[in-house]
Amino acid sequence: MKKGIHPENYRFVVFKDMSNDYSFMTKSTADTKETIKWEDGKEYPLVKLDISNMSHPFYTGKIKLVDTAGRVDKFRTRYAKKEAK
Repeated sequence: MKKGIHPENYRFVVFKDMSNDYSFMTKSTADTKETIKWEDGKEYPLVKLDISNMSHPFYTGKIKLVDTAGRVDKFRTRYAKKEAK
């Protein structure tokens, strides 16, 4: 492998799906300022996710709208304006 092209801050990070509180830990270089206490009692950096494999309709087989930023409402109001014309 070439020297100096790979990140140095490769460490364990906890990723948390905010829609259903599912968490998993893996190695990552993702930057974050938050930390969380994991099952082993140690503190790890925390990355918050809007959606993961536990909440995505493709993987769960259930149609479920995850709307954290009001995107669905914005789309519906925009579409309603066009249909009214």
